Amino acid sequence: MAIVEFKAVNKVYPAAKGHEPFQAVKSIDLAVRDKEFMVLVGPSGCGKSTSLRMLAGLESITSGEIRIDGLPVNNLPPKSRDVAMVFQNYALYPHMTVYENLSFGLRMQKTPKATIDDKVKEAADILGLTELLSRKPKALSGGQRQRVALGRAIVRHPKVFLFDEPLSNLDAKMRVQMRTEIIKLHQRLEATMIYVTHDQVEAMTMGDRICVMNEGEIMQVDTPMGLYRNPANRFVASFIGSPPMNLFSVSITSQKKSSVFSLGKSTFSLPAPLHSKIASLDMKQVILGIRPEDWVVLPQGDNGFKVTVDGIEPLGPETLITFAHEGSTMVVKVSPELDLRPGDTIHLDLKPEKLHCFDPTPTGATLSPLPPA
Repeated sequence: MAIVEFKAVNKVYPAAKGHEPFQAVKSIDLAVRDKEFMVLVGPSGCGKSTSLRMLAGLESITSGEIRIDGLPVNNLPPKSRDVAMVFQNYALYPHMTVYENLSFGLRMQKTPKATIDDKVKEAADILGLTELLSRKPKALSGGQRQRVALGRAIVRHPKVFLFDEPLSNLDAKMRVQMRTEIIKLHQRLEATMIYVTHDQVEAMTMGDRICVMNEGEIMQVDTPMGLYRNPANRFVASFIGSPPMNLFSVSITSQKKSSVFSLGKSTFSLPAPLHSKIASLDMKQVILGIRPEDWVVLPQGDNGFKVTVDGIEPLGPETLITFAHEGSTMVVKVSPELDLRPGDTIHLDLKPEKLHCFDPTPTGATLSPLPPA
């Protein structure tokens, strides 16, 4: 078993000269299930790496409690927590061979030589490093070095694997390949893994569940598609998805049976669940969200939201077009067969059942009905 729990965990850094104390993590509560691949994602400075380092014992906790399998670990040194961490910079010893790098931690623990040999060869086999055991890091590619860093964690057979942006130094093609290898590794080892990244595409493709963080707080924890389809607030809606969700402010006219809003000269009705919610709150101004793929291009001459195309990004299987609306850039995914040029005028409809609705206040909480957890 390897269940990890954060309970009301805070991290406050003391005030530097001329500055106020900085709270990097704000009373977070998070439970990571046994054998789960949990991804912490968010922009730089959101507290995700700090949270991981507190779990590893590399940062002290200001208040709260971290538990591994029910045991509080706040006061345990890193070596006693039974976790293994993989860093962004590999941290390999340049003068040692791959075999020596893999075995270093075990040798420091005075593990019997035969056991070390078995564990190193097992890890090398899992990661495809068997033919490279006699090489030194300078003779390896970036992807191979990252495999060695993974291997150093594997040989320890820890309760929890921790990854702190381990693929950031790799090129785009190698990142995709290593993502696949880490997913396969998780399936093979059936271990609890917690992975930190700022890349939401990486998070969506790897995590069993994702914890979205911003400014030291947890915004939402859900499956990748749960976050995509049912964001809890505007931050999650705009952070998860590539391109992100289009957000725009509208005035709502509520009637007994429907609520309507306008885009340009066109009027649209909200779906019944959103109408009921907004009518119950008597709201006149809301933020609506629509994913780029949930617009519909209408034939020329039809009604709809009339826009002028500003930019075109052909991506092969689809094309992204952009247009300006009230100072914001909106994105629409269209068929690559559609022959458009910057400056062209098109008419758009939207799929009302795909609309998201958010409170216009700074918290931006969703007003859209969420499915039961």
